[in-house]
Amino acid sequence: MIYNAYEMQRSWLAGASAVAHSSAEFLNNPANPFAYFGGGDVLASALEVFAHASAPRGKPAFGLDHTVIEGETVPVREEIVLQKPFGQLKRFVREGVEAGPRLLIVAPMSGHYATLLRGTVERMLPKHDVYITDWRDARNVPLSEGHFDLDDYVDYLIEFLEIIGPGAHMLAVCQPSVPAYAAVAVMSADKHKCLPKTLTLMGGPIDTRKAPTSVNTLATQRPHSWFANTVIATVPFSYPGAGRKVYPGFLQLAGFMSMNLGNHMMSHWEMFKHLVVGDDDSADATKDFYDEYRSVCDMTAEFYLQTIDVVFQRHALPDGEYMHRGEKVDPTAITKVALLAIEGERDDISGLGQTKAALDISTGLDADMKRYYMAEGTGHYGIFNGSKWRERIAPVVEDWIASHD
Repeated sequence: MIYNAYEMQRSWLAGASAVAHSSAEFLNNPANPFAYFGGGDVLASALEVFAHASAPRGKPAFGLDHTVIEGETVPVREEIVLQKPFGQLKRFVREGVEAGPRLLIVAPMSGHYATLLRGTVERMLPKHDVYITDWRDARNVPLSEGHFDLDDYVDYLIEFLEIIGPGAHMLAVCQPSVPAYAAVAVMSADKHKCLPKTLTLMGGPIDTRKAPTSVNTLATQRPHSWFANTVIATVPFSYPGAGRKVYPGFLQLAGFMSMNLGNHMMSHWEMFKHLVVGDDDSADATKDFYDEYRSVCDMTAEFYLQTIDVVFQRHALPDGEYMHRGEKVDPTAITKVALLAIEGERDDISGLGQTKAALDISTGLDADMKRYYMAEGTGHYGIFNGSKWRERIAPVVEDWIASHD
């Protein structure tokens, strides 16, 4: 019922958004005499903010068509290297450039598309041959394709690394820190030839008991059955994945928005003021952020519920109880993969110490194979996007990869 109710509301808001956008354009048109009366610009700005806030959104494009290498502009094109039911391996091919370490960026499967890491990819492109996990919206995957859980996630990462080949590097942002670490531990135990040389974990929930945030508290305050009975919905018949049980992206978005509702309201108020005074550049920057932030996708119910259980409630990885395909994952098996843990001082999703815990449980690694970096004054999204990422954090990642390549 909740999904059907959401679809009805979304359809209504889409129409209202179109009307508001058209009205704003009418009021801003120089040929319209009413545009010159008092209050017209204020009303047009208010309508434009509403139109943007209520507009329907699909999967955004990466839009990275070039990079700059040693002062030269190099064309970039996207290439699908491997396509699987619940995600694909995408490569950003730099035309005529083959040099540079191969880097697999593991995007979160947490309600947003991989394009949320556009800034991460863009910053790493000049020096690296970049691949990314491009996860699919579960509501668009037919039931005939089977299920996808945390075990499947680990298997996908291993297969992607096999496709990329030996000697690659892996960088996991937020949620995939746990399955990426598990994949490296499994491959280490198997002495897999495609074991990555380095693993960088950024703002990930390795041990959520360290500095728990409101996200962690919500996951532990309620029993596992509450999540199964309350937030899981069935995909409506209007989508290819009709009948599939999912954790809807719109619920995840609502949760994130409510965490910092005041900040989001102020952002829209600031956008309104920029529009009123004609500062389109500042308003467009806010619009671009929310276009990406509010583009959401569904997760399979089995993946979401297993993550709640294994990562947030039982803390299976740091407690040595994490299982993959019936076999216990052994962190001490990791002896040859250089491990970098990065945290943001002001991260309100993965608190300080949660990612650093990966270094503590990796007892098989020598000290020179482990490094910790805390980004001062940086929140969760600032770890992998924005000026702090570009100027302070990315150089740390680049140096770590280069020193172990």
